[in-house]
Amino acid sequence: MKKVLIVTAAVGMMLMMSACSEKKKSDNIITQRVETVKPSSPVKMQEYDDERDVEWIGKTYHVAVHRQPCDSLPMVKDETGQQFVDNTFQVVVSRSDGSVFFSRSFTKSFFSTYITEDFRRTGILEGIVFDKADGDWLIFAASVGHPQTDEYIPLVMRLSRMGDLDVKQDTQLDTSAPDHESAADDEDGV
Repeated sequence: MKKVLIVTAAVGMMLMMSACSEKKKSDNIITQRVETVKPSSPVKMQEYDDERDVEWIGKTYHVAVHRQPCDSLPMVKDETGQQFVDNTFQVVVSRSDGSVFFSRSFTKSFFSTYITEDFRRTGILEGIVFDKADGDWLIFAASVGHPQTDEYIPLVMRLSRMGDLDVKQDTQLDTSAPDHESAADDEDGV
């Protein structure tokens, strides 16, 4: 029995010594291959139309805004080299008899004095939307932004009753949104 105990102890010691010994290091490093994203064909925003009737200076006017991606404008690239097609906007304001009061096509270059060099180079004209009629002015919101990001320069474009345009950067936060949702929530007990 003493021999079995000695042999078992010797085997156990050998196993412990082999477990504690330094293992041979391998020069093989296993990693995943990183594929660089290759730019796809140029990205275009969808066409967009917004039409509405507006009460302004005592009469009804029809305001129409149309966005169209334009392949003939210079394309912009993001940091990955992806190209984006810039847009052109057509704004038409018609009187109730159908005669045209104002009609103009807008591109990013129209707003170039109101945006930074970075946005002139890498931004696109993303939006022009009618906001409101205010006294002698029709107010539009416009934006030039970096494609597929939340980075943009907000602009206010005003059209006077004489057909003159006034543009400036929008520095006001929109905190005057109607409070309809919170009133509805209060009624439901939420």
